[in-house]
Amino acid sequence: MKTTELRNMTADDLNQELVELKEQLFKLRVQHATNQLDNPMELKTVRREIARVKTILREMELAETKEQGDKL
Repeated sequence: MKTTELRNMTADDLNQELVELKEQLFKLRVQHATNQLDNPMELKTVRREIARVKTILREMELAETKEQGDKL
């Protein structure tokens, strides 16, 4: 999923996406451990997706905090 698509999602949607990606990463790790994983680069791709989602969630959190600070 592209970053622009992720930025258009709500925080709840991003949290759900994060849960799904973590589940996918777990399954890929199990497949890798049992030598059933066809493409080991999938691990890297999913880890980067998780990092993207976490980064965008953090940006949203900081923007919200800044807005609350500006109101005071």
